[in-house]
Amino acid sequence: MDATVLSWTEYVAAAFGMVSVWLSTREHLAAWPTAIVNVLLYVVVFREQKLYADMGLQVIYAGISIYGWWHWARGGAGDTALPVTTTPARQRVVLAVIAAAGSAVLGALLARYSDATLPWADATLSSTSLVAQWMLTRKLLENWLVWIVLDVCYVAMFIMKGLWPTAGLYAVFLVLAWIGWKSWRESLRAQVA
Repeated sequence: MDATVLSWTEYVAAAFGMVSVWLSTREHLAAWPTAIVNVLLYVVVFREQKLYADMGLQVIYAGISIYGWWHWARGGAGDTALPVTTTPARQRVVLAVIAAAGSAVLGALLARYSDATLPWADATLSSTSLVAQWMLTRKLLENWLVWIVLDVCYVAMFIMKGLWPTAGLYAVFLVLAWIGWKSWRESLRAQVA
């Protein structure tokens, strides 16, 4: 793909990503359709950069975004909007095991069978991102803490790959994740009160 086209694709994808995450911090349902546009554009960007786990992750995100859209709208009691909740301790352990297992399997596959440039980092970030995204669809407060850690690591990886707009996007995601954490925590407190 022409470098200019790839660059513009990356910028447009980044813009949709920023809007989507900002809408998520506000618990706004439009976060999901904007997320779908974002991830489909990033399929192209990551394919060109040989970040195959992240490319595949974007396809999965598209499906998760459809689920999240429906779940936020109708996942609460009696088909109502889904409220913010916390992640039970047992579920945290299960999610950590899923992220670790996914990282190990995907990392081994990428390292052995592909020309991926950062197979283990790509696999770990992708597997853990799937867990965080699932937590987001369930409106689990702690998803934002997982995203904060991931965003720091993603910024470093994208700088290494020379994907400056995407590194900038993930730096913005880092700030938005902090805002999301604070906002959702207040939402949870309001529900309890």
